[in-house]
Amino acid sequence: MPSDISMTPEALKAAILDYKARLSVTVVAHFYQRDEVFEMADITGDSLELARRCQADESEFVLFCGVGFMGESVKVLSPHKRVVMPKIACCSMARMISSEYFDSSVAYCESYGIKSDDIMPITYINSSAAVKAKVGQMGGMVCTSSNAKTIITRALQSGKKILFVPDKCLGQNIARDMGLVASVIGDGTDAAKAHIICYDGFCSVHQLFETSDIDFYRAKYPDIKVFTHPECKPEVCEASDFVGSTSQIIAAIKALDPEQKVVVGTEYNLVNRLRDKNTYVLSSTKPECPTMNETTLYDLYVTLKAIDEGNPINEIFLEDEVSHYAKIALERMLAL
Repeated sequence: MPSDISMTPEALKAAILDYKARLSVTVVAHFYQRDEVFEMADITGDSLELARRCQADESEFVLFCGVGFMGESVKVLSPHKRVVMPKIACCSMARMISSEYFDSSVAYCESYGIKSDDIMPITYINSSAAVKAKVGQMGGMVCTSSNAKTIITRALQSGKKILFVPDKCLGQNIARDMGLVASVIGDGTDAAKAHIICYDGFCSVHQLFETSDIDFYRAKYPDIKVFTHPECKPEVCEASDFVGSTSQIIAAIKALDPEQKVVVGTEYNLVNRLRDKNTYVLSSTKPECPTMNETTLYDLYVTLKAIDEGNPINEIFLEDEVSHYAKIALERMLAL
């Protein structure tokens, strides 16, 4: 079997299928992956869906095509599995919050007279296992874009201030939707007067979308529907017809009349696969996630080849304490 990087896409696909047929491996791909990688996957979905489905999978190896925190989440929930990644690509949002920055955020809250015992931390799943572990140690939970409102509703029952990391936009959008007051660390507002104190992180892709983009499409197509992800800026979400997670956007668009025009504010690869017609991207530029697009067909081939040769590459390993507390934070979410 050829192993040179000059292999054609057809040859790479044939080799990948051969490895998949012979090895105890399940190929998993996030919705934002390149089409050619996405098409080779046995399981596809958003980050939480993939981690949960991997728990029930019986293969020895999970080959995860996505970004680093996603592979970590699989390993946390399924520690017995061997998790490898073609590229341990870095989610820019997850990179914005470290365990040290988390500690600094707690200190920031304390500077406004909020005791650490009166803080309920919630971390978006787009964070490292180390941050999830910090949250788990403080009694907090993980959330996703689809269940953030449910998680925050439960967290509010504690009577504590919510420290929401790392995505300020998701935190602000949920606060607005629930009629709550949100504060962003460092924005000059009084954190003590806020229900949700948001870390100043964001998704570089979803920051591309502007209300001017919505105005452009509505002027061109008066009956168009605007669908956006809650990682978008609050003013963009407020001007939208539908705001939801990746899976929620997919389901809602599938339910539309095929003739209904829709413009979508989320990652390009996903939008491009939604429908054959009447679907547009809410941006004048191509909103591709650069790190999600790092994984290529050749990388997938090389990773499978390494497993076949008994020398797996880019395997995910976590310290026991980190894995323990991160799993607690994730399981608190799953219990809801």
